[in-house]
Amino acid sequence: MTATTTPYAELKAPTTARRLLTAPTTGPLVALLLACAFFSLSTDQFLTGGNFSLIVQQVMVVGTLAIGQTLIILTAGIDLSCGAVMAFGSIVIAKMAAEGSLPPLVAIALGLVVCGGFGLLNGLLVQKIPLPPFIVTLGMLNVAFALTHIYSEEQTVTNLPGPLTALGQTFPLGRTDITYGSLVTIALFLLLAYALSSTGWGRHVHALGDSPEAARLNGIRTSRLTIGVYTVAGLLYGIAALLLISRTGVGDPQAGQTDNLDSITAVVLGGTSLFGGRGSVLGTFIGVLIVGVFRNGLQLMGVASIYQTLITGVLVILAVTIDQLSRKKAR
Repeated sequence: MTATTTPYAELKAPTTARRLLTAPTTGPLVALLLACAFFSLSTDQFLTGGNFSLIVQQVMVVGTLAIGQTLIILTAGIDLSCGAVMAFGSIVIAKMAAEGSLPPLVAIALGLVVCGGFGLLNGLLVQKIPLPPFIVTLGMLNVAFALTHIYSEEQTVTNLPGPLTALGQTFPLGRTDITYGSLVTIALFLLLAYALSSTGWGRHVHALGDSPEAARLNGIRTSRLTIGVYTVAGLLYGIAALLLISRTGVGDPQAGQTDNLDSITAVVLGGTSLFGGRGSVLGTFIGVLIVGVFRNGLQLMGVASIYQTLITGVLVILAVTIDQLSRKKAR
């Protein structure tokens, strides 16, 4: 008898090119480049440094929310309350600094604590009772929305001190003006991308989303990890609240009403699976830019905003469909 041997070609490790082609971020990156190419040919105003800086400014708030949303979706959860929590945090910061006679930095810290508290409460309800993340965060959306309007008395907070709007200031880079808030958002993406890809905490987050029971059997403290993820996400929403204030210059109780859906859109377009365990913050960054590029490019082309919403919805459905098909193929 002769032993059955496996052809050498089948034993070879995947090449670098093959790994790049099959990476979850490759599809979104190609879509982003194609969108940029299309709008560059469609309008002369798109391919300029000033316009790209504007795109980043327009998505920095949703992008920061999307980082927190990515963490939660990686654990197979979802957060519908992020936009409302951010809006409440922005009102707390603005009112405490403008009307509460608190030093601006103390007001900012208080806003971060409030948003982190919402995240902590979400995590406790999801993990300790337990309740489905969809139901918990849907309820918390209404709680935060109501508190925002009660605390603000339906009034926009103006006359904010300088430190609250400092991140909205710009500095020149060549012939392009860049906001400090844009740098903060990019730094957060880099920090969380490193944490998820190169630390034990990040590997545990992926393992939790892939199989909570297997993660528990491997010694991961899944309860503490889940609560920690929601709390970190809440703190990120607090940073988004500060970025929102710096961009608008006011505390607006009407802000953030659709940002929860925009953050989920960015995460899905970036290749993160809604079923947990697979995805990256880098992919979310690409997804955020896809949303920003499409809206900016369509606006430059004079396309009505309702059609921008329509196209974004189609993109989300396509992204989820691709995710479902890839999961079936992997089984």
